[in-house]
Amino acid sequence: MRERLTVESDARPFHPQARSTVPPSSDAIRTESLVREFDGVRAVDGVDLRIPTGEIYGFLGPNGAGKSTTVHMLCTLLAPTGGRALVAGYDVGTDPGKVRLRIGVALQEAALDPKQTGTELLNLQGRLYGLTRHEVNQRVAELAELIDLGDFLDRLIGTYSGGMKRRLDLAAALIHNPEVVFLDEPTTGLDPVSRVQVWSEVRRLNVELGITIFLTTQYLEEADELAHRVGIIDHGRIVAEGTPTDLKKAVGSDVIIVRVEGDPTSACPVLEDVPGVDGVEVHGSELVVSTGSGSATISPVAVALAGTDLVVRDLTLRTPTLDDVFLELTGTHIEPADTEEDRP
Repeated sequence: MRERLTVESDARPFHPQARSTVPPSSDAIRTESLVREFDGVRAVDGVDLRIPTGEIYGFLGPNGAGKSTTVHMLCTLLAPTGGRALVAGYDVGTDPGKVRLRIGVALQEAALDPKQTGTELLNLQGRLYGLTRHEVNQRVAELAELIDLGDFLDRLIGTYSGGMKRRLDLAAALIHNPEVVFLDEPTTGLDPVSRVQVWSEVRRLNVELGITIFLTTQYLEEADELAHRVGIIDHGRIVAEGTPTDLKKAVGSDVIIVRVEGDPTSACPVLEDVPGVDGVEVHGSELVVSTGSGSATISPVAVALAGTDLVVRDLTLRTPTLDDVFLELTGTHIEPADTEEDRP
């Protein structure tokens, strides 16, 4: 087993301005020994999370690790087998209705009515959450710019492409300005421009409105770009948690990769004497130099190589990535699904 690496009435409509059910210093999401079993098999095995109000939390895990099961429990779609989970100050087991009024959810499987138009769906969603007609119209206008569907909002959802449905589902999750938003791979199926637009909206929701974002993603650069902290789940347990920077530092050193002509082993003794070099390995025609500070060491390494008989073809500095963290802790890479360009 891996060690964890830690660096009102239900009937009252939820008004977007009446959001102060939890003190600002409280945790927006908190779990204690959260467990979910299926036929005696633990898909989630004692997960402890503390996510402060206003944080963007990235949640990563390989297929079958318990990531989706955890999210479904936090969204009240699955009841915990054991332990406890609080979202927006309410217990998902004993007060699921109160939790639902205060969260927005965009899961991988978008549940959209193909017989509605996009505008009709957003209007219905807003009215169900108690927004006035004026508030709904204002919010739809704001979200229409985000999801960039143009005239397609007035077309039947059944005519939408996969990426268009993802953008509409995201807008539906945000219509009532929730306290906590769960985004399950929100940019899957989007082109790079739309993905950056979604990133910008996620930041705006977090910074300007203080919304807590629980983000699962298959794009590691997305977690690195957006998340204040990242949690990695494997075999139902949290095996690492911390800021992206701290997690990457914990995995290992910077690496300088040198591709040469000639026998690279001849340069090992020279490079090992360079200040700041922690170790040198040879892989084929490449020298792999590990160092605690690549930016400070790369120039001395280049100078040392210039004094040898080797011809240096290229010299590259690579810092650890979240993929390195993921590989170190789970033994596998996250492989994003191939998606086609499907913007209108």
